[in-house]
Amino acid sequence: MRKNFGSKPWVYPQPVLMIGTYDENGTPNVMNAAWGGQYDTNLVMLCLSEHKTTANIRLKKAFTVSFATASTVVPCDYLGIVSANKVPDKVARAGFTTCKSETVDAPIINELPLALECKLVKFNEDGIVVGEIVNVCADESILTDGNVDYKKLDAIIFDPTSASYIRLGEKVGSAFKDGSKLK
Repeated sequence: MRKNFGSKPWVYPQPVLMIGTYDENGTPNVMNAAWGGQYDTNLVMLCLSEHKTTANIRLKKAFTVSFATASTVVPCDYLGIVSANKVPDKVARAGFTTCKSETVDAPIINELPLALECKLVKFNEDGIVVGEIVNVCADESILTDGNVDYKKLDAIIFDPTSASYIRLGEKVGSAFKDGSKLK
């Protein structure tokens, strides 16, 4: 038996994306964006309404996408509930520090160990932002054998059904391999 819920925005898993931008004065801003993900091989998509972040992306034509982690739940959630239009120093108040990306005009959040550095491709009329990933940078603390180790990253996802943040779990299979057992 199944239960119907009607139309809901329940796509799983839903990463907790932290969008970094600079404003006209070079002040870093970070926004928690629940709606976004991979758009194509080297593109990301963010569903953003009008925010300080969208104004900054239009201005600088660049942004970073970092992934919230279990150890940064509180500051990452804070950055989603406080507007930079009202609290311009919200990044510092969250306890985060930043450095400038080497490839785009946007900040890297030092406390979030994985970042996608993106240049703006387009804004769609419905508020969709598409960015090209020009670089991925990772803190060495989350690498194993030179690759990102998801266990060390300890990324969280957003569960819209319970408005909860959840830690990612264990590996249960090998992509592009396990299904070949059925051939």
